[in-house]
Amino acid sequence: MKRRPTRELLDSDSGTSREIAASLADLRRVNRWFGGVHTTRRMVEHVARSTGKSEFSLLEVAAGSGDVPRHVRELLRRQGIELRLTMLDRSASHLDHSDSLVVADALALPFPDASFDLVSSGLFAHHLCPERVLELVRQALRACRVAVLINDLIRNPIHLGLVYAGFPLYRSRLTRHDAPASVRQAYTPGEMRELVTRAGAARVDVRRYYLFRMGVVGWKQ
Repeated sequence: MKRRPTRELLDSDSGTSREIAASLADLRRVNRWFGGVHTTRRMVEHVARSTGKSEFSLLEVAAGSGDVPRHVRELLRRQGIELRLTMLDRSASHLDHSDSLVVADALALPFPDASFDLVSSGLFAHHLCPERVLELVRQALRACRVAVLINDLIRNPIHLGLVYAGFPLYRSRLTRHDAPASVRQAYTPGEMRELVTRAGAARVDVRRYYLFRMGVVGWKQ
């Protein structure tokens, strides 16, 4: 299945405020039910096991409403792992106002080098062409001390079929357009490993998770 870049409507807020809110609610449900929260949780657990640390500062870029890292924080807290969250998004209207918030471009992070232990992104890399993915990872590696975490979809024809089968679950027309577009322009685990390696990660761990999700950990050292 060849990658096919497609403009997604939510990227440009191409809808009414009600449609945008419904589409963001759709994303929250997808992340909770179909592997988004699980994938980020497993990546942080992997970093915690590898480093022996139990406390991390985490910057979530292109955070949207930020529900995934907040939910992961609550789950990990029960295991004795603490996350200190900072949310970054291009639009203040996407951000919830309960954490440290920054409105900025994920490809030009306004932070000094090594400002956070972890820099994470969820369902963002597939929006970018390969050259922009390299920019994202390079910026994230610069801003982190330990690792970059990428939680994203896997491009696969079976996955595309499942997305169409899930149409009755979507409340927004934006989601019905954007969900299949996301799968068509997503990367494979092999493609993502190559990009994160090219961006300068010292080591790259790629794992597949529930319902065509992948978790990519790009280590800084």
